Amino acid sequence: MENAVVRIELPPHLQTLARVGREVQVDVRGDVTQRAVLDALEAAYPVLRGTIRDHATLKRRAFMRFFACAEDVSHDPPDTPLPPEVATGVEPFMVVGALAGG
Repeated sequence: MENAVVRIELPPHLQTLARVGREVQVDVRGDVTQRAVLDALEAAYPVLRGTIRDHATLKRRAFMRFFACAEDVSHDPPDTPLPPEVATGVEPFMVVGALAGG
């Protein structure tokens, strides 16, 4: 299996926590899916474990959203392949902190 270098854009609060800039790159082995990208992100930046997905269930946290090629993929199954533009590093996988309130 080949490794893919995937670009990930993080929201400001996670940038601060991980002590990184807006964008990081991770190596993903095999199919480039939400699960594989987030697994690689958490492996590279252990401090982010539990901030994007629940520790036990690995389900997306309620106020986190994922975008690929300007499409909200937050509710897609985690093993659905991401678009080729994300898998090849042309477009980033975006982790966005959703806002709520009135």
